[in-house]
Amino acid sequence: MLEELKVLIKKAMPDVDITNATEESRLFDDLGFDSLGLMLLAMQIQKEMGIEFDGELDFVTVGDVLKYIESKKK
Repeated sequence: MLEELKVLIKKAMPDVDITNATEESRLFDDLGFDSLGLMLLAMQIQKEMGIEFDGELDFVTVGDVLKYIESKKK
């Protein structure tokens, strides 16, 4: 699932270097996301995976996004 998410991150934020991204990587501090980037990632996930986001996007790490995706796929 991490590799799939990395592909979506690259589609949403082409300038982000995801080569060494792990579940512990922080979206804002390590990968250089901003609020627009986070929204673009959410839109990409919705488009590719059909997952709806309800509420505020309060993800801090890549792992937070993965956990959310996994909880919605059940």
